[in-house]
Amino acid sequence: MTLLRRVIRVLSAFLLVTVVGTTGYRLLGFGYLDALYQTVTTITTVGFREVHPLSPSGQVFTMALILFGAGTVFYMFGVLLEALIEGHVHQHLERRRMNHRIQRMHGHVIVCGWGRVGHSTAQYLSGLGKSIVVVDRDPQRLENLEFPYILGDVTDDAVLEAAGIRHAQALIAALDSDADNVYVTLSSRALRGDLVIIARARTESSKSKLLRAGANRAVNPQLIGGRRMAAFALQPNVAEFLDVVMHDENLEFRIEEIEIGPDSPLLDRSVVEAAPRDTAGALVLAIRTEDGRFIANPHGDTRLRTGTILIALGTEPQLDAIRDNARTAGRAS
Repeated sequence: MTLLRRVIRVLSAFLLVTVVGTTGYRLLGFGYLDALYQTVTTITTVGFREVHPLSPSGQVFTMALILFGAGTVFYMFGVLLEALIEGHVHQHLERRRMNHRIQRMHGHVIVCGWGRVGHSTAQYLSGLGKSIVVVDRDPQRLENLEFPYILGDVTDDAVLEAAGIRHAQALIAALDSDADNVYVTLSSRALRGDLVIIARARTESSKSKLLRAGANRAVNPQLIGGRRMAAFALQPNVAEFLDVVMHDENLEFRIEEIEIGPDSPLLDRSVVEAAPRDTAGALVLAIRTEDGRFIANPHGDTRLRTGTILIALGTEPQLDAIRDNARTAGRAS
């Protein structure tokens, strides 16, 4: 029996004893208030005098009430003390503090589903310094979790609101069921039209449904895992280089994307001006044009337009230099 059930049962027993005692004294001729007062002072063993003189039958009833009622009260105090010792009040306060912390977050990532995929995703994002909020309906999965979390059904809009979806940067739907991932995607897209949503697809046939539901990307972890294994078998050095650059937190090199926004000073500038090798040091591997096409190893004089995304390889300082260049570079004359 859980502690909460024990508390409910002992409180119910205390209420029953109080009602029986009050009814008994009423039958002995006491008024309502006098009967309740006599019952409370009796079962708590306060020791005040009787409200009215007791007849022999009243004395017998009072002794029986003391034996049963006092034991119930002492047991109730013990259970309530145990609840306090076990930290239920502390857990409630911690839950409130965590909720306030989540509501103050901005630019975090919501991970829906704390299974193997959700766990791996959160660990990688945390290694990159991103704030994480985990949502899962299974309390056992969330025990001793290092990230802020919401216990609840993620298909409920109120749970998404509690996870801070209004201020999140992205949401990752990593639930076990494709149907749940579709539902979460639909709900999330309805709440935030500009939210980045990455959904897990257990089957290839469900990817198109997730994209139609509003996901920016639908990912099949099994398919990606199989392709990576094949790549390691055929081109182990290329595969290992990409794997290390993308996932090794200890390596200084990174591959990152930098978007050219509508107000960027690099509009109509060339790739060389965006990432000069003599100052930035990073290598622009490819660009993605505003119409979605990839251009690998672009020419240095390729012009940058609104929505162009630079995919660059370099150290964190080198990539920061490109970002700084995008913020501070002057317009071409």
